[in-house]
Amino acid sequence: MVKKVLTFIMAGGKGERLWPLTKDRTKPAVPFGGIYRIIDFTLSNCINSGLRKMYVLTQYKSASLQKHIRLGWNILSSELGEYIELLPAQQRVGDTWYLGTADAIYQNLYTLEIDKTDEVLILAGDHIYKMNYYTMIDFHREVDADLTVGVVEVNKERASHLGVVDVDTLGRVTGFQEKPARPKTIPNKPEKVYASMGIYVFKHNVLEQELMEDAKDGGKSNHDFGKDIIPQMLKKGLKVAAYNFIDENKKEAQYWRDIGTIDAYYEANMDLVEVDPVFNLYDKEWPIRTYQEQFPPGKTVFSGEEVTGRVGLALDSFVAGGCIISGGRVQRSILSPNVRINSYSQVYDSILMEGVNVGRHAKIKHAIIDKDVVIPQGMVIGYDPAEDRKRFFVSESGVVVVAKGTEIK
Repeated sequence: MVKKVLTFIMAGGKGERLWPLTKDRTKPAVPFGGIYRIIDFTLSNCINSGLRKMYVLTQYKSASLQKHIRLGWNILSSELGEYIELLPAQQRVGDTWYLGTADAIYQNLYTLEIDKTDEVLILAGDHIYKMNYYTMIDFHREVDADLTVGVVEVNKERASHLGVVDVDTLGRVTGFQEKPARPKTIPNKPEKVYASMGIYVFKHNVLEQELMEDAKDGGKSNHDFGKDIIPQMLKKGLKVAAYNFIDENKKEAQYWRDIGTIDAYYEANMDLVEVDPVFNLYDKEWPIRTYQEQFPPGKTVFSGEEVTGRVGLALDSFVAGGCIISGGRVQRSILSPNVRINSYSQVYDSILMEGVNVGRHAKIKHAIIDKDVVIPQGMVIGYDPAEDRKRFFVSESGVVVVAKGTEIK
């Protein structure tokens, strides 16, 4: 008998550390890499892994995410029982919205009865990586675990920003630490820790039992898989296994990014414009899908006026459809669709989202300009931190963020 798997993708997070990019949208809906949304990477992993039954759980400012999935991910056959369905918070089992990752699944337990699955795969919708989830599911079955947790090796210096999974020499999970100052390291690897990827494979009946028990705990529980469900299962002696991330990125180093902060988001985007990008978007065997509106090809204008400095030029950059680089210079930057760069302007090491218009003689460096922002003529952004902080958000490392639709005078 072929075993069935049901997938839940958690996509309701506020992404408070990504503010102001999350001012008007949930974290998984934040644009990434010029033409993508963050959730596209998780959804693409699912499709490439052969998973065809998916629920996307939404809650916080989800309008743009819902539109993106409706327009761009309506690719499965309902006649064959395949689907990507949106599940907004509905207060089905009480008068509260989703109280945590575990509660979000608990409030949608009815879907397990509809689909009658053997295993349940739970994913975070806000990380950048490539992974064959079925390899993890096969591992889960082979070791006959009640729960398998996806983990990735990271340097222990990063542990204070992540959930850390304690694992013994046999690969069994022994504990979970949330953002520990002094994390337990990997056996025989004192400089590394296992970070939780927010990926879980449960036996159907075990998940149902644990969530119902957690729901009865009232105010004592955070209703979180890492903080509550895993410790609860370990106390009972249930088998919790760790699955070490196998990367499908086909590069020397593993690539998994939790882009939960502005600086991490910026760095992950800048990874893409390297001469030899550490994250491979060009692998035809593992395509990253998305929704794209119909735009004409990108265009450069005034390429022959070097003497006057009016040169339409893009170097080491992503240029999406609909962009016009009209006599300005763009270098090591990402231009989303419909961006216009006007004459004599300069854009360096920056991310410009859809509909941004950069006026003549403007200078932008080390910045993120969100959608539909008009940069006035002669405006300078990213060169004077003190002035930038008066007008815009500036991250710890000095990345200037101009929020969506900001009117700059």
